[in-house]
Amino acid sequence: MPLVSLNGNLLDADRPYLDGTNRSFKFGDGLFETIRIVEGTPFNLDSHYKRIVEGLDLLKISMADFSLADLKEQIKELAENNSVKKGGRARLSIFRQGAGAYAPVSMVGDYLLEVEPIDFNYFTLNEGGLSVDIYDDVHKPINSLSPFKTSNALFYIMASISAKEKGLDDVLLLNENKAIIESTASNLFIVSNGVLYTPSVEDGCVGGTFRMYLINLAIQNNIKVYECSLLPQNLYAADEIFLTNAIQGIRWVSSYKSKRYYCETTKKLIDLVNKSIFTKIQEGEIVNSVEGFQEN
Repeated sequence: MPLVSLNGNLLDADRPYLDGTNRSFKFGDGLFETIRIVEGTPFNLDSHYKRIVEGLDLLKISMADFSLADLKEQIKELAENNSVKKGGRARLSIFRQGAGAYAPVSMVGDYLLEVEPIDFNYFTLNEGGLSVDIYDDVHKPINSLSPFKTSNALFYIMASISAKEKGLDDVLLLNENKAIIESTASNLFIVSNGVLYTPSVEDGCVGGTFRMYLINLAIQNNIKVYECSLLPQNLYAADEIFLTNAIQGIRWVSSYKSKRYYCETTKKLIDLVNKSIFTKIQEGEIVNSVEGFQEN
């Protein structure tokens, strides 16, 4: 029976553990993080924890005794209990306690941690490529909440429904200035003449942990990266487009309207990411075992 962790207490996943007073359910009063697991251990957790702390400070939610070491240990414990020995996905949901309407009674947070296995241990290239278009029905406002994954995700839900209705794999989202900022669940990169371009966080995209990991890794490998505003015409001029998120890593886009794309740089970047993880494993930052590593 899979388990979940509610405030550090292990519970059966199929038992009711949240009630109708939950402020995340009623008001979207909280935030969440999805964290990749490699070799049974959370990957890039420092960046996730930094974003959690910044988000909690912004939302004015207090979480006492919730350290990075505690979070890492709880993810590893839950992964072990749920038989996640290789690749997996952890989701941490944090929500404000207590009653009240829009004005909360409490500023203290509760949390729910879930861990489940996924089929791949390291990051792999999606074979077919993604088909995308632009979602223009609603635009994302630029404000202090934009970089965080808050519990109010209705904008992304409506965009995902639109993609499904149009038979697309994903859609690209616009900010209030009609600049392209991200997709429904990923950050966006375009490649032109071997240079990477990605929307700036100041344009309203989520401050993705894998996005920053990839930017730093590209720079370390002498690949130029520019954070800048992107417009629809930039998609037509691009050689490649790819999307990034913490769970799936890098996924290449094969088509936008009539435009078709290659994936040579995308393949190179996936290889660099996996080699980087392999190095961390050898150095003991993730685990001591290197069983199961394969380069793409």
